[in-house]
Amino acid sequence: MRVDHVVYAAEAEGLLPTAKRLGEALGVEPGDSGVHPRFGTRNVILPLANHRFVEVVEVLDHPASDKAPFGQAVRARSGQGGGWLGWVVEVKDMAAAEKLVGRPAAPGNRHRPDGTEVSWKQLGVKGLMADAQVPFFIEWSGDQPHPSQIGNSEADLTAMRIAGSPERVREWLGLTGEPGVDREEWEPQIDFDFIAPNGTPGLMSVVFQTQNGTVEI
Repeated sequence: MRVDHVVYAAEAEGLLPTAKRLGEALGVEPGDSGVHPRFGTRNVILPLANHRFVEVVEVLDHPASDKAPFGQAVRARSGQGGGWLGWVVEVKDMAAAEKLVGRPAAPGNRHRPDGTEVSWKQLGVKGLMADAQVPFFIEWSGDQPHPSQIGNSEADLTAMRIAGSPERVREWLGLTGEPGVDREEWEPQIDFDFIAPNGTPGLMSVVFQTQNGTVEI
């Protein structure tokens, strides 16, 4: 289990301008865009160091976006002006996550600009919609290249500020060991700062270490 990526809903300016602005802030060249036909969304990837990335996403005028939880979540966040939608944890075996959440994962796919298909399974978007502090789960299929491998990047995700409760997130992830010990085993490189446990939950900001210093978005 590891933090795989963070998701940013496009602002009113649209997907490409939003991705370009974030890329300039991080010193990263956006790329590897594609449409999610099952979700009614499309994205642009900002690669990061340590096998991670930022996904900038927008909803499409497509029937799937009205039915798929991910499309619904993106539409709702963009309707609020855009910004951080949530964070995503990669698992190697989705079965354990399915047991935690209590329902099966949904398949996802898109085609890279070069035509190759990227596929995965994801689970927990409904949980995120109900309680935006918790991540959703992803399992990448086969031996396909990870989205972070589209280009070299010196930008590193180093911290996340989350409105919510660490106990709630630990419960969602199925972490049962000693706090601060079991987390270090699965995520030694990211600091989690939990604030406003009784406020509106959600991912408030993300901190990156870049070639130009520390950047908080």
